[in-house]
Amino acid sequence: MKKVFENADAAVADIPDGATLMLGGFGLCGIPENLIAALVRRGVKGLRTISNNMGVDGFGMGLMLEAGMIAAHTGSYVGENKRLEEMVIQGKIDLTLIPQGTLAERIRAGGAGIPAFYTPAGVGTLVADGKETREFDGHPYLMERWLRADFALIKAWKGDTAGNLIYRRTARNFNPMMATAAKITIAEVEEIVAPGEIDPDHVITPGIYVQRILRGETYLKRIERRTVRSAAAG
Repeated sequence: MKKVFENADAAVADIPDGATLMLGGFGLCGIPENLIAALVRRGVKGLRTISNNMGVDGFGMGLMLEAGMIAAHTGSYVGENKRLEEMVIQGKIDLTLIPQGTLAERIRAGGAGIPAFYTPAGVGTLVADGKETREFDGHPYLMERWLRADFALIKAWKGDTAGNLIYRRTARNFNPMMATAAKITIAEVEEIVAPGEIDPDHVITPGIYVQRILRGETYLKRIERRTVRSAAAG
């Protein structure tokens, strides 16, 4: 099966209105910048998104918010996006916040075929509302369900034409687990090589999980909030 697509627009051309999407990244690190831009150009609506963050105003998933593409979002940290705050207050988006570790495990469970698991995170808080709680070894645990998606849009550093992927440092974050938890995984990479050019011991996401791959055109690799100190502070 041919997995290499010419560009991001071609790779997302069949994503329909109302689809459930996972988008990799942590903050702005390791986000699928080109795939997000292509989705904005398409103008799909009513999307249900799953991502740790929601980008920032004017960049990343923030562009999708501004275009009115997202109907519901499931994530962990959304504090860098003022537009999202406005939409939540106005009732224009359905927002579900999950403890970060629970979010990661729910995605991992979706990829592993585990429909539910128990965790102590969230017991006795608003997170537990409407969820089953059981006691194990004298301690209460909350049942959480898996998360799965129609499409996963992820970013890797290098991939081969068979879809095998490797990531660089922190950009690894949520991308590998999301690649396993969707019906169709679309990976954008900075470099595409022939099969065999990636050491098998270095492969993080096996190609069996990747249905489409493309080489990204540009990467801004922005930092959300740069903090520096003066030389005098030494």
